[in-house]
Amino acid sequence: MSQPFTAIATLIAKPGRQEALEQHLRALIAPTRAEAGCSQYDLHQDLANPLAFYMIERWASDEALQAHDASAHIQHFRAQAGEFLEHFELKRLRAIA
Repeated sequence: MSQPFTAIATLIAKPGRQEALEQHLRALIAPTRAEAGCSQYDLHQDLANPLAFYMIERWASDEALQAHDASAHIQHFRAQAGEFLEHFELKRLRAIA
């Protein structure tokens, strides 16, 4: 089993669609926080660029993140994301200090 890690998801809304993206991201928070292996799942919006959102996540293991990716709520989000999501990127981070 892998070690705990932090992930930062960057999600950029299509122009004029930031409210839709925010609504869909907010809907992911409660079910994700209830998942085994998730200790943090916090949504942020960029003050300088309101199209940009960041999900700060903390996972117990790679397996926990893989289970999250396979969850019904994430699959539902992905099925609809083309309507409002311009860009997605996930960075996995190891704490060093």
